[in-house]
Amino acid sequence: MVVSPLIVGLLLLAALMHASWNALLKSDRADRLTTFGVIMTTGTVMGLVMVPFLPMIEPAAWKFIALSVVVHLAYYTFLLKAYSYGDLSHTYPIARGLGPLLVALLSGQLVGEHLRSQDVLGVLFLSCGLVALAFPSRRAVSSPGGRHGLATIFAVLTGISIAGYIIADGLGVRAAGPTLEHKISYIAWLCVVEGPWLLVLVFARRPAAAWAHLRGNWWRGVVGGAIASIGYGIAIYGLAAGPMAHVAALRETSVLFGTLIGTLLLGEPFGGRRVAAAIVIVSGLVLMNGPAFL
Repeated sequence: MVVSPLIVGLLLLAALMHASWNALLKSDRADRLTTFGVIMTTGTVMGLVMVPFLPMIEPAAWKFIALSVVVHLAYYTFLLKAYSYGDLSHTYPIARGLGPLLVALLSGQLVGEHLRSQDVLGVLFLSCGLVALAFPSRRAVSSPGGRHGLATIFAVLTGISIAGYIIADGLGVRAAGPTLEHKISYIAWLCVVEGPWLLVLVFARRPAAAWAHLRGNWWRGVVGGAIASIGYGIAIYGLAAGPMAHVAALRETSVLFGTLIGTLLLGEPFGGRRVAAAIVIVSGLVLMNGPAFL
């Protein structure tokens, strides 16, 4: 079973949106934590606007929202650490490629979605691409402080947390209720519950610095938050409409967008090996979501 062409198109849009807000966050070299807090709080505001017009989700879905929030908090921590130590075009493909790999390996046991032969081949492509990306360049090996290794470790931890919240939200949106409105309500409530805590923590720890940063950079978090919330909303809807492993894999074609944004817009080293590895990863993801031919 694969997802419909409409969902494929929506997930490609979600992939581009995800890479875009990550680039906005990575490009903020002054105070990423505050910007990340604004990104998440923007999602909360958007969710609060929507929930009065939507049906309440089924009680069984709330435990998945709680689990998703906990896993997302770990994801945010690891993601910020990865970006503080490494380039977007290095850390982003590792994190986003590892997530669907783990979902593909676990979804059979959790929800009975078993791999086809070409899915196994896609997993092998993903693994090879990840190894190529994680292997340090000469510039990284000679850099002080082992920053490349730390970036890789935190990128891997980010990928593990991605798999965790994809599975939690995939199960949650399916338990939310029978209608499209119930699925949208799950997305809205997730944004409401998840969003404000990071910004609250920032202002509790260093309010003066946060205000100073926001005066000139508030737009980055608001724009990134709108993009992130809509993009993840599309992804959650896709999880309700198709197999988890395939939806997760297709969404993570964002690794190619992330590599291109990192190199073309953020001025990070292009590197033939990075580009080749990203293409191998994307090939694996496409194999996992393509029609059966093996």
